[in-house]
Amino acid sequence: MKYVPFGDTGESISQMCLGSMMFGDRCGERETDAILGTALDRGVNFLDTAAMYMDGLTESILGRTLKGRRNSFFITTKVHRGIDAASIRTSIDESLARLQTDHVDLYMIHWPQVGMHPGDIMAALNDVASAGKARFVGFCNCPAWLFAHCNRIALENGWAPLVCNQLPYNLLERGIEIELLPQGVADGVAITTYRALVAGLLAGKYRPNQPLPADARGQRDPRIGDWLARYSDGIGKLQTMANDLGVRPGHLATAWVYGHVGVTAPIVGVSSLSQLDSAIKGFDLTLSGEERVRLSSFFDTEVKEESGEKFPGLRRSLDLLS
Repeated sequence: MKYVPFGDTGESISQMCLGSMMFGDRCGERETDAILGTALDRGVNFLDTAAMYMDGLTESILGRTLKGRRNSFFITTKVHRGIDAASIRTSIDESLARLQTDHVDLYMIHWPQVGMHPGDIMAALNDVASAGKARFVGFCNCPAWLFAHCNRIALENGWAPLVCNQLPYNLLERGIEIELLPQGVADGVAITTYRALVAGLLAGKYRPNQPLPADARGQRDPRIGDWLARYSDGIGKLQTMANDLGVRPGHLATAWVYGHVGVTAPIVGVSSLSQLDSAIKGFDLTLSGEERVRLSSFFDTEVKEESGEKFPGLRRSLDLLS
């Protein structure tokens, strides 16, 4: 497993982040324990969770299964309900109690909300960091302008800055290539990404023009059927390319994500040891520039802008500061 810098924090984390959303849902406590042990043995030291997963059950399971190895993981969790100052301060205490630890490594706002007060939010996050309950703070799903605005507030007050932005990124959802990934590179912000396989759509389990498997997530997630119909041609080409290269489609899709210079680590959720083993093997794959372009061409999902002359290219550029 390759290790990469976590933005400009001085920390080093595994390039694969282990996602825990399935723990307590499709994955029981015994399997969770085995997954954590095997992940550590294979070099994965980055663990992402959230208080909202199974309404706190996931954190509770992690608290029991992390005993004796908590300090081997860089652990991320997120504010549970609202993002007012009081919720930020109480949610961390609830998470720490469930996780059975005195601190997490990264504490994040989960989503922006209409009517939020950035100054109050940054003050509360700073209180959490100052109390030693979180080593770093961050924000998930945060627009670039709002992330910069929050960090200006932190700088002006001498508060803990946001060091990480967690965002969706995959072959179908490419919006963060505009502004967000360049911001991460320019400002030394860690960019962790989720949904690399689009809820399993790019993993090879779903076949174009074929019924959904009986046990598939697509049976209860209507987006899967919609995406499968819309991108069936690209999914077929992805599967053909994977067969030609002798790899799994999910490995190609994940390698495409972590191959972007602005991405720190993709979050890969697993619910079994076999899924973990497959996910880790996928991080051995390095795509050539030609292979990356070829994969991108299958889906035609690059964000297109019609105006501004050279401005669309400048918004994506990672070379302006070279």
